[in-house]
Amino acid sequence: MNKSILVIGSTCVDLIINIDHLPVTEEDIHPFSQTMALGGCAFNTANILRQTGADFTFVSPVGSGMYGDYVEKCLRQKGFPIHVKLPGENGCCYCLVEAGGERTFLSVHGVEYSFRKEWMAPFRMSDYGMVYICGLEVEEPTGEILVSWLEEHPQLQIFFAPGPRVASIDPERIQRLLALSPILHINENESRFLSGCEDIATAACRIREMTGNTVVITLGADGACCLETTGEPYFVPAKKAVVADTIGAGDAHIGALLSGLQRGLSMRSAIE
Repeated sequence: MNKSILVIGSTCVDLIINIDHLPVTEEDIHPFSQTMALGGCAFNTANILRQTGADFTFVSPVGSGMYGDYVEKCLRQKGFPIHVKLPGENGCCYCLVEAGGERTFLSVHGVEYSFRKEWMAPFRMSDYGMVYICGLEVEEPTGEILVSWLEEHPQLQIFFAPGPRVASIDPERIQRLLALSPILHINENESRFLSGCEDIATAACRIREMTGNTVVITLGADGACCLETTGEPYFVPAKKAVVADTIGAGDAHIGALLSGLQRGLSMRSAIE
């Protein structure tokens, strides 16, 4: 097995509200159900690593308040160590899930979306080969500190999932990240925004020119497109699944991808 995986990012509380459709102004609708669960892109990714038996470390700040208490309790129940405990309140995410499975997020950010270099002091970086980061953490004010820390550890292969708020991240910060040759894990819309290209294969080529590294573009029911450091883009078909909701789908995908790569699988096999 290869070196351990480092996952840096948030754990929040997802308040999942199942509805027929998104409401419009002044409309009164009745949700089918509501549930509470752990969420956050980094947690979702780390949880897949846990479920697949990967060797990893999850550095996720946990705050206080009702949501912080819930996060801490659930993380401990799942066997996650709490490496960073902060006095400020944890946030939450309202996940509106429509009948077809699509989701819309309303996020209230707390201390879980923060980063400090001193949190990493207990960990020996020579033990790690891959590091996962998400765009939400990069977007936050302390994202500048996170990018600076990554610049200080060029031996780590960055897996960067910018997410749907990629357009909100400081352009200079994005350029610094791209200069570190990350492997990008993005969806169709994100690939088009980053590349300015409509065609997926062309978008992958344009993005590889920016990073000099592999690009993975998820395509939902159509599987994924991958362009490695050399060669041409290739498509990996999806396996048919019944969609309950799409919360954390991309996070689960990159978690499984990281787990496969750590086991020595090729990029194509890991995507499969």
